[in-house]
Amino acid sequence: MRTDTLHLKAPGNWINDPNGFIFYQGKYHLFYQHFPYAPVWGTMHWGHAVSEDLVHWEHLDIALFPTKYYDRNGVFSGSALEKDGELYLYYSAVRYLESDPENIHASLPEQFETSQAMLVSRDGFHFDNWNAKKQIIPVLRDERIGDPVNTRDPKVFAENGNYYMILGSTSGKKAGRVLFFRSQDGKNWQYASQYSHPGFGRIVECPDLFPLGDSYVFIGSPMFIGKPGEGYEHHALCAAAAFDKDTCSMELSDGLQYVDYGMDLYAPQTALDKDGRRVLIAWMRMPRAVDVPGAKPWNGMMCLPRVIERKPGHIYFRVHPEVEHYFSKEITMEEYPSAAASGAPLRLRTTLLEGDNLNIGGYRIWVEQGYLKTDRGLVFQNISGPALTASVPEKLSRYELDIFVEPNLIEIFINGGEYVISHVVYGLGHTLSGPVSHLYTGQDFR
Repeated sequence: MRTDTLHLKAPGNWINDPNGFIFYQGKYHLFYQHFPYAPVWGTMHWGHAVSEDLVHWEHLDIALFPTKYYDRNGVFSGSALEKDGELYLYYSAVRYLESDPENIHASLPEQFETSQAMLVSRDGFHFDNWNAKKQIIPVLRDERIGDPVNTRDPKVFAENGNYYMILGSTSGKKAGRVLFFRSQDGKNWQYASQYSHPGFGRIVECPDLFPLGDSYVFIGSPMFIGKPGEGYEHHALCAAAAFDKDTCSMELSDGLQYVDYGMDLYAPQTALDKDGRRVLIAWMRMPRAVDVPGAKPWNGMMCLPRVIERKPGHIYFRVHPEVEHYFSKEITMEEYPSAAASGAPLRLRTTLLEGDNLNIGGYRIWVEQGYLKTDRGLVFQNISGPALTASVPEKLSRYELDIFVEPNLIEIFINGGEYVISHVVYGLGHTLSGPVSHLYTGQDFR
């Protein structure tokens, strides 16, 4: 089986949203949306990988795939829950009403319907796709409750012996909303409530809600909130929230902020790590596949695991301690080109002030009029769609940077995770110039 270090990548062909992220029976399980036949989006399966440390990942066989009338065109995004020692997997089941005659792996626009389903695995490694599936929420026909097409991505959590599900949806395809369902056994569900917000775009995808400190945090991916022609239109946002478990009512208590200001990150999902920290992993969108001789073309990868913390008025995304531990070998500036040429993951630590410039193989980072800015134009040529530049949203007097570099991804943690800028790159060079205080490679580098 294929293994990945630091970032989980498509094991050939296509991946997108993380699904079913959970620490279960001594291992981290990360499922993901997977099209196993080509490096493009198509009929969704659940790929599966496991790790003991969130750094070294082993890809396993496909876990979930279409077998039922209601999921015949895709096992779409969802979540995982441990109950009575078993692993409960929840997903959105898609059935096309009319397929694209030129591509059976896609429907004609809006010509599909979505329901919610589950599968119980006894151990997290065996999945009976033929007999263990159950449709738990049929297609929602009442528009007052939800949309029959765009209601999806169940995130299930348990508190005080009760089970809650948050779903992304839309009202008339004009206003995003989230739906809440409730259960006493994790299998039989009743509609409870819904919530909408002006920042939810037209449709909400991949909602997540979890307790953190003395409140809750909401994370979701609203669609059509970006300006057409200025990069992606769909983005991941977060905010502190109040949640009443008795009524399933939710209110956002702070303003929405982006999860990542590079704007490539999407569809994040969170879980508790083995030490009880709330950890986020998300899909990094790639506009074209990576195709190197001797390997399957692949498209899609996950970001570094990030610990979520909340301070008054702001949510932080910090480097996970296991990632810190992995980068144990310090190198010199003179050693950097050979380490970069090997494809090894690298870590740079530095402080940038007004007027400072850092160039990492053609990827530029600098401070201008108090704003930290980045430009990937030189390592993202002849690619249309995603934005080439990024910036923090406010002026800061000082920028302590923790930068993680590998051939197709750069992640910049700013001032201990106050902001993060992550960018997919292609054709990254092996040179390095500008102020750098420390350089590291990983434990596996020789």
